[in-house]
Amino acid sequence: MTESPRPRKYWSALKTKLQAEGSEVSQNLGQLKMEAEDGKMRETDVADTQTLLRIIQSIPSPKAEPFKQWLAKVGYERMQEIADPEQSLDRARENWQKLGRSEKWIQQRMSGQETRNKRTDYWKESGVEKSDEFAFLTNIIHQEWTGLTVKKHKDLKGLKIQNLRDHMSEAELIYTALAELSTRQIAEAEKAKGVKQNAVAGKKGGMVARNARNELESRTGKKVISSDNFLPPAIEKKKLNKKK
Repeated sequence: MTESPRPRKYWSALKTKLQAEGSEVSQNLGQLKMEAEDGKMRETDVADTQTLLRIIQSIPSPKAEPFKQWLAKVGYERMQEIADPEQSLDRARENWQKLGRSEKWIQQRMSGQETRNKRTDYWKESGVEKSDEFAFLTNIIHQEWTGLTVKKHKDLKGLKIQNLRDHMSEAELIYTALAELSTRQIAEAEKAKGVKQNAVAGKKGGMVARNARNELESRTGKKVISSDNFLPPAIEKKKLNKKK
């Protein structure tokens, strides 16, 4: 982006400048061995997406300008959503429409999100606090009704960083919502507290959806859990070739 003839020196000076401004960029950097210009593996500064975007904001270059404009646009939209939360729902619907999702699928996806939020709210009120605890409980529910962990379900669909729910079929979304609704209502009825008791409720809630799934599959002869996804054709083709 900078087109600097001495990128290493530029980068060193930029880190010093950001540190002087009070930025936490340097603290958020890590180092990994990567191949250098001389072909040798050398310790190289690396950063996550948020830190990289912060660095781009500090680069005075025409090539960085599109990123800065995009960040300003996204920041403005986020401010609008805070003032009027309904706008976030409208943007989500619009994005799914652009990705080719049907109105029926979008409605089910948004309804399922509301069910998930109510489940999460109950967990918070009952003493579940850490993000890894939320992930642990979510995985229990998911594995109970699907027979797969969240990771294995993503692997089945050939997903990497994509959101699993955004690649579920209509049936998968419905049974996920049933499992989470059942979990919350069972937890409320049993007055579950903390991770351990909510894990028990999660298994029971997942079992409700699993039994319903088994019943449907026995009557239709079709599996609910599917490898189908909404990946772009090029990525999907690559996934299939890898399996072969």
